[in-house]
Amino acid sequence: MAERSFAREVEDLKLGEGDIFRGEGILAITKALLQSGVSYVGGYQGSPISHLMDVLADAKDVMQDLGVHFETSASEAAAAAMLSASVMYPVRGAVTWKSTAGTNVASDALSNLSSGGVTGGALIIIGEDYGEGSSIMQERSHAYAMKSQMWLLNPRPNLPSIVQAVEEGFELSEVSNTPVMLQVGIRSCHVHGQFVAKDNQRPAYTLKQALENPIRDVNRIVLPPASFMHEKEKLEKRWPAAVDFIRKRQLNEYFGPSEGEVGIILLGGMYNGVLRALQQLGLADVYGNSAVPLYVLNVAYPLVDDQIAEFCANKKAVLMVEEGAPEYIEQSLNTILRRRDIQTKVAGKDVLPMGGEYTAPVLMKGIKNFLEVHQRVLLGNQPPLPDPTPILNDPKIKALAEVVPPRPPGFCIGCPERPIFAALKMVESELGQHHISGDIGCHLFSILPPFNIGSTTMGYGLGPAAASAFNVEADKRVISVMGDGGFWHNGLATSVGNAVFNKQDGVILVVDNYYSAATGGQDIPSSRALNPRRKTNNSIVNAVKGIGATWVRQIDRTYDVAKMRDTLREALTSKEPGPKIIVASSECMLNKQRRVKPQFAKAVKDGKRMVKERFGVDEDVCTGDHACIRLSGCPSLSVKHTDDPLKDDPVAAIDNNCVGCGNCGEVSEAAVLCPSFYRADIIHNPTGWDRFVARMRSGIIGWLQARRRAGRIVFSD
Repeated sequence: MAERSFAREVEDLKLGEGDIFRGEGILAITKALLQSGVSYVGGYQGSPISHLMDVLADAKDVMQDLGVHFETSASEAAAAAMLSASVMYPVRGAVTWKSTAGTNVASDALSNLSSGGVTGGALIIIGEDYGEGSSIMQERSHAYAMKSQMWLLNPRPNLPSIVQAVEEGFELSEVSNTPVMLQVGIRSCHVHGQFVAKDNQRPAYTLKQALENPIRDVNRIVLPPASFMHEKEKLEKRWPAAVDFIRKRQLNEYFGPSEGEVGIILLGGMYNGVLRALQQLGLADVYGNSAVPLYVLNVAYPLVDDQIAEFCANKKAVLMVEEGAPEYIEQSLNTILRRRDIQTKVAGKDVLPMGGEYTAPVLMKGIKNFLEVHQRVLLGNQPPLPDPTPILNDPKIKALAEVVPPRPPGFCIGCPERPIFAALKMVESELGQHHISGDIGCHLFSILPPFNIGSTTMGYGLGPAAASAFNVEADKRVISVMGDGGFWHNGLATSVGNAVFNKQDGVILVVDNYYSAATGGQDIPSSRALNPRRKTNNSIVNAVKGIGATWVRQIDRTYDVAKMRDTLREALTSKEPGPKIIVASSECMLNKQRRVKPQFAKAVKDGKRMVKERFGVDEDVCTGDHACIRLSGCPSLSVKHTDDPLKDDPVAAIDNNCVGCGNCGEVSEAAVLCPSFYRADIIHNPTGWDRFVARMRSGIIGWLQARRRAGRIVFSD
């Protein structure tokens, strides 16, 4: 991190035996790694696990004292490949990323890792980004665990359970020679709580020892004939060892009465939601005591068949609670029970939604439906759940949809990407609409109003690669967009290199905002900040020229809308063969404000003369056609009513959230709109000269305003 400090969080990593750790679940994982004697940690940032990477990046001293190597990986695939250190050597390693997008990227390395197996504990911390708060496709990581036969932990969302899962995850990996995935969803990552800390542990076996004592076991390398033996080893050795460890350590938990006509089997990550639903149904208290037997799967894969059979035996029915589709565990339950001729009814996706987030109201409705069929007596004399249909059909509620405008996500105030797409809209007004291939990152908001630009997005750094099919002769060129984070993650070789190699004729727009902005503002190779721990200031322009690109343009101030427009027009009309690459650079405004605001406030406090630029709209000049808003979309640019009787429409207005980027004025000038925007300089700690000039201006303007008012006086008989 270049602009944000996690110094307070780093201090929590130093807590020792008996101390109380308080904080978020994701920070508890960080502490648990150090308590477990981890040798190396890597990963790629992304919600909901960015904090883990950010804190470790700032914890250099703590890591060095323990002899732990930390590395911010170039991609999830690079992180997964790090775990190869645990294949031959008894060193513990952990990597992390956002799933399922990151797991897709890492799948090649994970397949090789799981095939050969590991000697040291290998832990893959999966930040499962699922549900309404997600920014990616809705998929489950469970399939990867089953496909490659890696064990999948899904602990209850409380800090002691999460910490225990990390510590025992390493042991499970070592006992079964298998990499272990630890899945933590948004709920687990951001849950707050406490646990009793332990002393941090130095690695029992270090990377230095491994380097100085090389080991080579050809049977762990994924080459025939060893690769054919790996599958046999998984089934006959690793799997039984894992099941035995899970059973002996009692990693899965039981709650509620030991007997009952019905029961609920649930993934650990769903525990808090299920308990909340049971509380609302009067079947559990605030201390977690349940009237319904619960079997909690803190290990989602592999299942312990005997435990499941024992829990289900003598029960009329069980409900399987697993979020997302397909219903992998529900299908396995039916197989386990039928093979043992246990006729317990298995409910699941018949009373719960096939997909979507399992919030407490959703779970309450599903559990109630299950109990009404299989043990109605538990519900007592509860009234039926209220029907929301009459409320939704209320004319007043429906009228809100016409009054309250939709608020799609969009760029931050002052975002340097907004003028890029304003310029692109201007070019399209001249040259017509183009097919635009999008990418993962902030710039993807351009597909929404007011820009409505973009046709597809296929993955991080894959925008230009997704446009490769359109490398045909036509009257228009395809345009592709990717960010600087995607460029260094996957885009340099897969997208730009592919375009150069295949002599593609499209336009590639690389949005360079100095950070991996969408994942929290982490430094990347092209960051302009001087980072003492990383080599930054690596030029994107030099990189693309280094792999053969010839038509390359650099724009160092994206707010220059006219220059942006002219460069895009040139790229779309140039006769030069090969890809046309534009690198559009300006610092992410969110990160800039994080850096600049404290500096500005300190300077003002110290009595220094400081000037802050603000922009406004002259409502006497504004015509009220709002073209500026349609070409900008800045949240600080709004409308207000005017007292002018000759203007029916509200005029444009800029609110106090403005950061003074100047984009609105630049757009108006480039698009030849009305000259209603003005800039005002707010001076803190003004000098004597500043005060004198202000008085002179105020006096002259006041005199002119008085004359103007006098000229408007109307005399009548």
